[in-house]
Amino acid sequence: MDAQLIHSLTAALAASPDNIALRLSVIRLHLDADRSEELNSLLAPLGPEDLDRAEDRLLIGRASIAADLPETALAFLTDDSAEARLERARALLELGREDEGTAEYQAAVRDNPALEDPGLAAQLKAFRPVVADDRPKLRVISNDDTMAEDLNRTLMPEQDRVTFANVHGLDKVKEEIRRKIILPYLKPSLFQKFRKRIGGGILLYGPPGCGKTLLARATAGECNAKFFNVMVSDILDMYIGESERKLHAIFDAARQQAPAVLFFDEIEAVGAKRQYSHEGTSAKVVSQFLSEMDGFNQDNQGVLVLGATNVPWALDPAFRRPGRFDRTFFVPPPDREARAAILNLELRDRPVAAGIDLEVIAKATGGYSGADLKNIVETASDIAIERSIDSGHEVPIEAGFLKAALEDSVATTLEWLTTARNYARYANDGGQYNAVLEFLRKHGKM
Repeated sequence: MDAQLIHSLTAALAASPDNIALRLSVIRLHLDADRSEELNSLLAPLGPEDLDRAEDRLLIGRASIAADLPETALAFLTDDSAEARLERARALLELGREDEGTAEYQAAVRDNPALEDPGLAAQLKAFRPVVADDRPKLRVISNDDTMAEDLNRTLMPEQDRVTFANVHGLDKVKEEIRRKIILPYLKPSLFQKFRKRIGGGILLYGPPGCGKTLLARATAGECNAKFFNVMVSDILDMYIGESERKLHAIFDAARQQAPAVLFFDEIEAVGAKRQYSHEGTSAKVVSQFLSEMDGFNQDNQGVLVLGATNVPWALDPAFRRPGRFDRTFFVPPPDREARAAILNLELRDRPVAAGIDLEVIAKATGGYSGADLKNIVETASDIAIERSIDSGHEVPIEAGFLKAALEDSVATTLEWLTTARNYARYANDGGQYNAVLEFLRKHGKM
């Protein structure tokens, strides 16, 4: 800041002390130059009745806080704008009125998130408290039985019910699942009369990020069955025999709570080809899994086992035998309509500018997974946040932000489709990858 300019304007104000516009200019210059020691005398002649414009009262409020005059600041900061509320929060903090200051700060940030000030929030204790994760964790104890509380955590059903209405696209896959899987749950008497079992195994495979987990949850929701998401870490154990014991306990608990759906994501971690296993323990886990699915003493009536994998060619062939994972569904990347629906869902509840044509983005994102589309929206949100911080007011997500995010993104499914094409061409035993071949032909990727 030019000190000579400040000196000249201060001298002019001394000659015309009643010039309000000049006084405001001098105060602004001192405030910008962080020269708070001289603000006291400059503010003294002013009262709230001297200022008609809200931006002038906001300036004096800020200057009063800088001059350590919080009571004076409150007298000027009477507007309900987000900026005035934020300055009121600062003044109230200086006066020791933290509760009132917290309320003003939260209201200001709610109206204009770009004004968020972590330092002020910390002083006001306006941050939301972090809720500790007090769920019981799976304990690992050498040669110990799987504890009851560990099993309860592993088999804790998800509370939110998800149905096919929550899954955009994949109409053909949903129809196949509805006909082959869900119908037996809804009409058990008819299927039992024809000695058709309810349950069994389903394998979902496809590129990462295309909705295999969501589809599994929706299948459970359509069946009105409990959904148990079993993580690999819940099974694998460093001690000999513990992994098999945990796997048996999980299946046994599901049988007791049937109808139930057991979902194993990344199932290749516990079902990899045994001939490639370097450890005998891994082969034992695979054998235990197969035994739990259709062993001599097991009755899995009403228990549906869902497995999801990105590498179906890595699974042990025994998993694909009839009676185990004999029903296989390819989960492809979303089509154009599904991509538009996913983009619309991801943008929901975010500040979005009017007039964005999502069809343009959807058309330009062929081969993108749901996760890729979410990343585009997240990147566009980052751009909007940066613009909001730079401008000092909330800037919504605009079409240009989405296009900029698209230019910096790539479809992560392409590498998977290239690998899958090779397996579909040269290792398609029993037509297990026919769905992949059909998808590649349809989209000209052969």
